[in-house]
Amino acid sequence: MAKASGFFTPSLRTKIQPSIGVSRSGFCLSEGIFKRVVCSSSIESAGTHVSSSQSRIPKLVNKGCKLVGCGSEVPSLSVSNDDLAKIVDTSDEWISVRTGIRNRRVISGKENLRNLAVEAAKKALKMANVEPDDLDLILLCTSTPEDIFGDAPKVQRELGCTKSQLAHDITAACSGFVLGLFSASCYIKGGGFRNVLVIGADVMSRFVDWTNRGTCILFGDAAGAVACDAEEDGLLSFDLHSDGEGARHLGAPINDNENGSVLEFPPNRSSYACVQMNGKEVFRFAVRCVPQSIESALEKAGLTASNIDWLLLHQANQRIIDAVATRLEFPPEKVISNLANYGNTSAASIPLALDEAVRSGKVKPGHTIAAAGFGAGLTWGSAVIRWG
Repeated sequence: MAKASGFFTPSLRTKIQPSIGVSRSGFCLSEGIFKRVVCSSSIESAGTHVSSSQSRIPKLVNKGCKLVGCGSEVPSLSVSNDDLAKIVDTSDEWISVRTGIRNRRVISGKENLRNLAVEAAKKALKMANVEPDDLDLILLCTSTPEDIFGDAPKVQRELGCTKSQLAHDITAACSGFVLGLFSASCYIKGGGFRNVLVIGADVMSRFVDWTNRGTCILFGDAAGAVACDAEEDGLLSFDLHSDGEGARHLGAPINDNENGSVLEFPPNRSSYACVQMNGKEVFRFAVRCVPQSIESALEKAGLTASNIDWLLLHQANQRIIDAVATRLEFPPEKVISNLANYGNTSAASIPLALDEAVRSGKVKPGHTIAAAGFGAGLTWGSAVIRWG
């Protein structure tokens, strides 16, 4: 492993490993020959120098990435299981026993993904005491943007940023927020950025078939955000994976042929299908892969489950949460869950639950959290986080 903090250390190996690991000292893999790549904040070409006033990237590579603020926002409309029983063949008991969900929030009126994301971001920045123009980067983790080309720059605009900070989307469905934290750590530890805003937001209600009780009971809309800065390290390790073979079990594919063959010219306009899910296969995948990923992240951080104050999983299904906690031998009182109130909010679920736990006083500064996201792709990943 590279000894210096903040350097990219990609491994040159004969066999490609399926996961990415990150430890306190930066990017790491357990074996192999490493090559260091230093990221510079100044660019010189043909005698032209880009000054620090022109570039938002500081000259020094930072050593740590710490979570210093959080926020969340949910739509005003609450839809109960009894409400759903009026439109599909289901009941409060049927849903709650199988999923643990009793209510979910759904956008209505003028609400949309972008204004949920902006409000969550404002709350996170306020807690962190960071002004929008102090940000170096905005990462919006979403699979349901208002604009297919991405919403992060528009969130940047609506936050009132005036310095053209980098802003871009990350698409990884229910794993998106964990990948957003990983990206923030990369930018801060390896790229010299100081203040990074990570937002997880999705409006799954737009892609749900409200006549299908197998999926419409599961999802809700929300946004959550965290502010990260370059103080002592609070993102201790990561473990990240994907497996495209499992994509058939969970997705919302494009309807190529809904208006005719796309082989004709000009191509017909396409749209996306509603969420399609094989619940049994997704359950098996989650309870098999997520505990292994968390254990791997703990090992990379040099910790064991006994060192963890809280287990925070993507809020998909209470049965999955309980099964993973049992396999890792986490007692129920150390598991964070707000699934009953919001359902599966995709990339928003982890930051939404974190924000509620922090603001209620459950999660305190210095607490260590094992977090994991999992879902479409299939993708899954874990992070070991020290709050505050």
